[in-house]
Amino acid sequence: MIDLRSDTVTKPTAKMREAMAAAEVGDDVYGEDPTVNALEAEVAALFGHEAALFTPTGSMANQIAIQLLVPRAQELLCDADAHVVTYEIGAAAAIGGVSSRTWPAVGGEIDPDYVAAMVRPDGFFAVPTRAIAVEQTHNRAGGAVIPLATLSALRGVADDAGVGLHCDGARIWHAHVADEVPLASYGALFDTLSVCLSKGLGAPVGSLVVSSVERIAEARWIRKRMGGGMRQAGILAAAGRHALANHIGRLAEDHVRARRLAEALAPFGVVDAAKVRTNIVALDLSKSTLGAPALGAATRAAGVLISVLAPRTARLVTHLDLDDAGIDAAVDILTGILRG
Repeated sequence: MIDLRSDTVTKPTAKMREAMAAAEVGDDVYGEDPTVNALEAEVAALFGHEAALFTPTGSMANQIAIQLLVPRAQELLCDADAHVVTYEIGAAAAIGGVSSRTWPAVGGEIDPDYVAAMVRPDGFFAVPTRAIAVEQTHNRAGGAVIPLATLSALRGVADDAGVGLHCDGARIWHAHVADEVPLASYGALFDTLSVCLSKGLGAPVGSLVVSSVERIAEARWIRKRMGGGMRQAGILAAAGRHALANHIGRLAEDHVRARRLAEALAPFGVVDAAKVRTNIVALDLSKSTLGAPALGAATRAAGVLISVLAPRTARLVTHLDLDDAGIDAAVDILTGILRG
């Protein structure tokens, strides 16, 4: 099978497995796992922050960050397609007691003035806004990259309003490679970030919350409350350290392969290839005779797995375990099916 469902389906490389097997470990709940501590220090430094916290999942990292910035019964602003309100099963409300309000889904094309107008101050018995969240890159917008200038303007909005700014940076590595923006430049704009090691970078599991020393100290308590305290987690952290050292630069290969997929499928009217800049190809099947479930069934039967996101929306994602031969085969199968 050629698996284009997600960049989370990758298997650890042989060298990554060697790093995991050789990892020095300790009890991380006691803060005694040297490999976890090294990973946390390394990621914090990459983003120019003081500290970081290793978590089992990206959803947990996001929800910890949101709880750091938004007290119970107060408000988070984000876009309507954001991962934190679309794919995290209502966790902000269910676990953090956080109210969410969204602006229309526009992917990376955020209007900072629109967001500024949404911020609610204290008083008037309205739910006050306490933080703004953005997603870099944006999953449901086809891996769209939010421009640095837009993020800088949102930092200004947050500062003017006295609210926090969070980045769901699950695929911020892809934005870093696509726009050549230093990770520290992104980090300087946000009060909290979540960054993922198992999307794109090829680690089997793990994300981190990045912030100040004070916030990360509180985050450790929240992680434990949510059941995220791990013991000899250095085996997992070693995979993340290997991924950071070896798999960031190669993301450019995934971007090239995604563009090849998009250019091959563009003549069928299902994607604008010019908008594909990272590793996600979102297919709009609204004008196709095939709906997404039918396309997914047909590709599976032919040996290609894709994600079906909605009746007329599908997604293809390139990743570490796909080479040029796999992309060529996928193009042949997909174009053949779309051609009918």
